[in-house]
Amino acid sequence: MVVLKIFAKILLFFSGWKVVGQIPKVAKTVMVAAPHTSNWDFYYTMVIFSALGVRIRFLGKKSLFKFPLGLLMRFFGGIPVDRTKSNNLVSSAAEIIRQSEKIILLVPVEGTRSYTEGWKSGFYYIAQEANVPISLGFLDYARKEGGFFDALFYPSGNYVEDLEKIQLYYKDIQGKYPEKSSLYQKFGNKITK
Repeated sequence: MVVLKIFAKILLFFSGWKVVGQIPKVAKTVMVAAPHTSNWDFYYTMVIFSALGVRIRFLGKKSLFKFPLGLLMRFFGGIPVDRTKSNNLVSSAAEIIRQSEKIILLVPVEGTRSYTEGWKSGFYYIAQEANVPISLGFLDYARKEGGFFDALFYPSGNYVEDLEKIQLYYKDIQGKYPEKSSLYQKFGNKITK
């Protein structure tokens, strides 16, 4: 792990990216990952967490876990999800959290790299069912920064109201392809290239 941490720090240095903020100081959290507009998001996310020496878990579509890519996905903490079956993903993810002593479950809230009108609510209900806070992670391609906002949200039960508060943190964050982010549309295209 030490070698991976050093290698990741070198990658960040040569790519010009830097880490801002601090990992939440809680044992368990559901972490929002936003915006999600590119395959590069996975790369930068893994490099940032590796440079920090922090292991995360994340949900990914089952097709990404086929050999040989699946080895890499599992190594970095991936949990395969079969989107074709009707299973209770929220309860399953909440149970993973409950059974863990320490976990950061990273959830790309837009659910896809393509444009979608809004965030998927799963992250909220996973945190609510597991009784853990929601933390906020981001990748800002305009500033070449990845990191964490200094905020923890405990679901109040009012999803709409809580979502408004959470999304305000992302109003100035630019994804690799901003036009693919629902936040870009929501905040009146204020995010500049």
